[in-house]
Amino acid sequence: MGVRQYQDLIAWQRAMDLVIHVYEVTERFPPRERFGLTNPIRRADVSIPSNIAEGQGRETTRDFLRYLAIARGSLQELETQILIAARLDYAREPHRTSLLEKTKEVGRLLGGLSRSLACGVSE
Repeated sequence: MGVRQYQDLIAWQRAMDLVIHVYEVTERFPPRERFGLTNPIRRADVSIPSNIAEGQGRETTRDFLRYLAIARGSLQELETQILIAARLDYAREPHRTSLLEKTKEVGRLLGGLSRSLACGVSE
């Protein structure tokens, strides 16, 4: 695969940066949202780098691709939850825009990594 450790993957590094940013923003959410929105956002967010790491540690490229697909699903879940938080006025500017820009960047990196890996996998 060429990458010895998941920590070397730019997609994983940026996903980790996103985790920190999400935790900082959700810390400002109302306490009543701890179980309603804060925890689900954090779970979806943490799932992204976790699935990248787990996939990279698997035996086959196909398995890695499957875990990257799961990470992309978690990313879309996170984006949706950020938009919900914005509609509820919990994620205000500039935090909302910053979070969404970071999710787009991670999405592009996941897509590029997936395409790169898929080139080496026969159907």
